[in-house]
Amino acid sequence: MLTDRNTVVQLVEIITHEVLAAMMEKQEWKKFPEGSQCKTDCSDSLCVTTCFDQAGNVISAGAERISSTLGVIPNNADLTNMIDHTLLKPDATQDQIAQLCFEARKHGFASVCVNPTWVQLCAQLLKGSQVKVCTVIGFPLGATAPEVKVFETQNAIDHGATEIDMVANIGALKARDLELVARDICGVVSTAHARGAIVKVIIEAVLLTDEEKTIICLLSKEAGADFVKTSTGFASGGATINDVALMRRVVGPEMGVKAAGGVRTYEDAENMIKAGATRIGASAGVKIIQGPSHEAIPAVPTAAVKNY
Repeated sequence: MLTDRNTVVQLVEIITHEVLAAMMEKQEWKKFPEGSQCKTDCSDSLCVTTCFDQAGNVISAGAERISSTLGVIPNNADLTNMIDHTLLKPDATQDQIAQLCFEARKHGFASVCVNPTWVQLCAQLLKGSQVKVCTVIGFPLGATAPEVKVFETQNAIDHGATEIDMVANIGALKARDLELVARDICGVVSTAHARGAIVKVIIEAVLLTDEEKTIICLLSKEAGADFVKTSTGFASGGATINDVALMRRVVGPEMGVKAAGGVRTYEDAENMIKAGATRIGASAGVKIIQGPSHEAIPAVPTAAVKNY
């Protein structure tokens, strides 16, 4: 059976990744008490290893340059089902939240994404529909304590949230305190998963180097998060095609990638999906699903028309 060259390259990359990851895990296990477990993921010449004790607590996390792997962009579903219809403005009113939920039900968006104070209202308004209630944790800075993020997560799920978009601790990441970053993410993931909710980790890509983006994506993957997400929409920049492509390459084909921040048109969303996004966070969801924008062609003035 003939196999195209790209497929062979991908298979070699995947096998290499698995072998190196297994070797690194074996080395890490020797450092900790019996019963400890370590997870290793590699991408872009960088491997990240997180080790857990028997209770599932993070006891070590670190990054090391070793090898590279290739992520595969997955096939994507209908655009409407990929949009988190979003309203996170601090001055949002109850009427505006109700309108958001009405639009989400009408068009069949994946979820509404709102601040925690509106979760219970959204859960009531969306009851009986397929639209999920998504909320944000540690938003927008990510600088709250891990224990606070866990409480926020518990409270949000108790009030009806089924999707959690948490902001990672960006300062700890830049200081290379990877154990704190891992513990921060693991706390929210374990709390959410125990109650049947999914987690998207916001990495705030505009503030990070490519190496830092790679590390936080790998840590999120090892922690069991369901998605990595580009942005809060409240920093100096939002989603970019390059960031989405890098995140997809790092996490591989199974994990979700959410592009958020500055996605305002059908073309924006389409480009993010082509780069590897499987979810779009946008306040312009209704406009996006209306399809490509068509510039009106200006009529040629009669006086300018010449007869030949």
